[in-house]
Amino acid sequence: MDLRKAFSRGDHLVWLTGSALGMCLVMILGMLLVILTNGLGIFWPAALEQVKLRDGSLLAGELTQRQVIPDPDQPTHPEKHRLQFKVGNRDLYGADFRWVDEDQIVERTRPPELYLVERSEYGPLIGTPVRVLDGDKEMASGSGAAAMLDELVARAARDRRTIKAIEKDEIGGVNYTLERIRLDRRKLDYRQKRDPARDFAAERQALDQRETLQKAAYAEAEQKLVKQMESVGSSRVVWKTVDGQEKELRALDIYRAYPANHLGWGGRASVYASRFWAFLTEEPREANTEGGIFPAIFGTVMMVFLMSLAVVPLGVLAALYLREYARQGPLVRTVRIAVNNLAGVPSIVFGVFGLGFFVYFVGGAIDRVFYPEALPTPTYGTGGILWAALTLALLTVPVVIVASEEALAAVPRSMREASLAMGATKFQTILRVVLPAAAPGILTGLILAMARAAGEVAPLMMTGVVKLAPELPMDGFFPFFHLDRKFMHLGFHIYDVGFQSPNVEAAKPMVYTTTVFLLIIVVLLNLTAITVRNHLREKYKTSAF
Repeated sequence: MDLRKAFSRGDHLVWLTGSALGMCLVMILGMLLVILTNGLGIFWPAALEQVKLRDGSLLAGELTQRQVIPDPDQPTHPEKHRLQFKVGNRDLYGADFRWVDEDQIVERTRPPELYLVERSEYGPLIGTPVRVLDGDKEMASGSGAAAMLDELVARAARDRRTIKAIEKDEIGGVNYTLERIRLDRRKLDYRQKRDPARDFAAERQALDQRETLQKAAYAEAEQKLVKQMESVGSSRVVWKTVDGQEKELRALDIYRAYPANHLGWGGRASVYASRFWAFLTEEPREANTEGGIFPAIFGTVMMVFLMSLAVVPLGVLAALYLREYARQGPLVRTVRIAVNNLAGVPSIVFGVFGLGFFVYFVGGAIDRVFYPEALPTPTYGTGGILWAALTLALLTVPVVIVASEEALAAVPRSMREASLAMGATKFQTILRVVLPAAAPGILTGLILAMARAAGEVAPLMMTGVVKLAPELPMDGFFPFFHLDRKFMHLGFHIYDVGFQSPNVEAAKPMVYTTTVFLLIIVVLLNLTAITVRNHLREKYKTSAF
């Protein structure tokens, strides 16, 4: 009888829905735990093990995993295991990882003199410093070489910053000016064709003088770069691996070097912080499997902001017309059905539309009208961050329209009538009463749109995202915001590193880490919008929100 009453009250549905919610929370928390553990854990410096095998050979590396060796022919046979070591030294061994059967290991030690070296190419190097050279002169050897490493690495970091400043600021600035001079000269050619009688000799002479000055500045900056490279390229460190091979590295190519087995907790925390900061602020290298993700973070945030600037006015104006101005009838109902159906269209379809309409049609027209001197090289007639943002705005505008309509409908009718009774026009009522009261609901639509747009990849692959963008969409050259440039995106970076990398095992940690930062950016963007929404809710408590 009690069971029948419980069913009649719907207690079983309460338990069912509660269990479903609990399972969803467990799965979400489990996913986040896996991503955070695998993503943030890669910055912690692991111990380096030296392994001696039965055949007398030696290897050294980080222990990455332990697996059972299956033996289907003898299922009752005792289990055997194998170990995977990240041995690095790809230029010497041909691979970053090596599997070793556990029963082939004679001895496992952790020598304190082993160093892990993060370098510009070929992945990490594991070995012992034996000599420091400056030109043909040997500066130190043995323990003296190890003592000089910290100073060499710090100086190499300063030298890389100096070289980057010369290449990007000085040489890059001159190249940018020379390109503008070339385009200005082509503009004169077009003007000459349209007006053959006019003399453009003075303008051409001024361009020639500017070009001469810029070429002189380029030669000076290039000579400065050559001298800088010569001064820093003479310092080298010779490393010896556990199997006796030697490898010579320029100090300039060494990003970090530390004795992993000799570090205490403070030293490990320092390395962790240094790696973490470098990952946030540096550019990627080694086919995106090493270095940082700053260009991808910058591109993702800038693209989401541009998308938001486009989608909010478009979605809110459409919702205002459908709710406040349009005569309700079959046509408006059909439009609403179409808007709802647009939310279910695959994102790749929007990518194809963005490529055809924005890139080829709109961008091609802009090039023909405003940038004819640059043709046949396209300016806006190719993928760029502007077209990617507009494509994602179209992708997410149905969400904003639906949320905005619901927010407008929830504004009490009494507020409209009170405003009209006070003599305000309908436009003034909408602008000063309805829209502010509906703003929290509109921001809810924006939050949903940003959450979806930040993780989309398929449309971006067709409208402007690239594997590596040497220049950011914003820099110090006029007009500062270069919306025609291609850009990097965290979502595409995850796809590229996880599925297009030539070294899958080495790239696996980068996939988790990039995923962590994509989640962090989405959460931060959403929290910002939620904070603004809550502030508006407190301000307009008379609304239905």
